[in-house]
Amino acid sequence: MKITLKRSVIGRPQNQVDTVKALGLKKIGDSREVSDSPAIRGMVKTVQHLLEVEA
Repeated sequence: MKITLKRSVIGRPQNQVDTVKALGLKKIGDSREVSDSPAIRGMVKTVQHLLEVEA
């Protein structure tokens, strides 16, 4: 699954900032291919309003 950071983490709660960092995204426009596992899905759900997800 491909995830892309579409919105800034500035002003977001620390847990959301940490989740985006753990997903390997650093700045707006960064994309990453990640495995589709329950742990990754939970992380994506936490910050879904900041990401664009492609299956």
